Amino acid sequence: MTIYRATVIDTPDDPFAGGVLRCDQDAGLLVRQGQIVARGPFSDVRALHPHEEVRTLEGGMLIPGLVDTHVHYPQVRAIGGLGKPLLQWLEHTALPEEARLADSGHARTLAQEFIGSLLGVGTTSALVFGSHFPGAVDALFTEADHAGVRITTGLVVSDRLLRPDLLTTPESAYGESVSLAQRWHGRGRLRYAVTPRFSFSCSDAVLAACGAAFADIDGAFVTSHVNENPVEVSQVRQMFGGTSYVGTYDAHGLLSRRSVLAHNVHPTDAELATLAARNATVAHCPTSNAALGSGLFPLRRHLDAGVRVAMGSDVGAGTGFNLLKEGLQAYFMQQLQPDGVPLTPAHLLHLVTTAGADALALDGVGHLGEGMAFDAVWVRPPPLSSLAINLRHAADPDEALAKVFALSTPADVERVWVGGVDVTR
Repeated sequence: MTIYRATVIDTPDDPFAGGVLRCDQDAGLLVRQGQIVARGPFSDVRALHPHEEVRTLEGGMLIPGLVDTHVHYPQVRAIGGLGKPLLQWLEHTALPEEARLADSGHARTLAQEFIGSLLGVGTTSALVFGSHFPGAVDALFTEADHAGVRITTGLVVSDRLLRPDLLTTPESAYGESVSLAQRWHGRGRLRYAVTPRFSFSCSDAVLAACGAAFADIDGAFVTSHVNENPVEVSQVRQMFGGTSYVGTYDAHGLLSRRSVLAHNVHPTDAELATLAARNATVAHCPTSNAALGSGLFPLRRHLDAGVRVAMGSDVGAGTGFNLLKEGLQAYFMQQLQPDGVPLTPAHLLHLVTTAGADALALDGVGHLGEGMAFDAVWVRPPPLSSLAINLRHAADPDEALAKVFALSTPADVERVWVGGVDVTR
């Protein structure tokens, strides 16, 4: 066993429901076989366990491992394709990159880059948009299993309006998804996600095949996109005879507690009511929404409707893997709206940790309390950096955490653990 001594900050209770930031300035976390078995003042934990190894994490703060609920594996090298709205960005920037994953060697290299990029910013769990090619999905699962990170992903399927080399049939969509799930779902920290790309590129037949796969893969997840761009939203409604975007998924049994839909920038009240009734989650992707000009996320409407919200980086339309930067951008987005939700540092930490863990039904992940997995990030900036200077002069934990969201970069991530194993890249 090991006692980790550090300033520990987390959000075990939802700040949107009255929870507050929890901070122990000199905490002791006793970790045994990757699980936190005791937490308290360091002096108390040490007194009860005088012979255990102590690892002192001096400076900065220890926070839970970050949870990304929407990120694209094939788009690692597509970040920064600015100046285009969604559909044009897909055609000219994202989809050519995705087509390259037909090459198995390229897919293996990209899988290594992708997992390394997640861990490099402290993301220890993620719901990942996979690839249109089964071999590339195998490569991602293989690399994630080797790294020990918690990954939920699957085969992306479409049968219209994309490049021909990215299209499939309903029969293949079902068969290849089930086959991949048989190899990987439930292996180690891996789980399968049925992944229709979006209703814009999926016929009723493919959505029905996805619904069948979701029903037949016990404990699988569903992920897709919804209501991202006004042009896309209008075209989906026309394609499906007036059915709402959310309704296209609901009609095929694709909405449940294990469903996460990205964006939802332009929902109707009826769609929000459906998402709440199905207990689905929306992944808010603020830098992507800004970069593609998709719009300002209506967080207050989601909260008022009872829709669960977590955070996604949405690489590569999003401008990086760093969820702390996404939290800051989410704060900006709400500040710009007349009915925006005033987000505190506790809200931001919740969105990138406990909310994501809840969305992905990761019961032992999301905060650093007793009984939880030791998935953790030690944020420790260089002594002369702006973040270090500001942390030394922060008045209280809330202010210190605000500095981390405002100023931190991947260079400030000193160590990362998943299940008690150091996975720092």
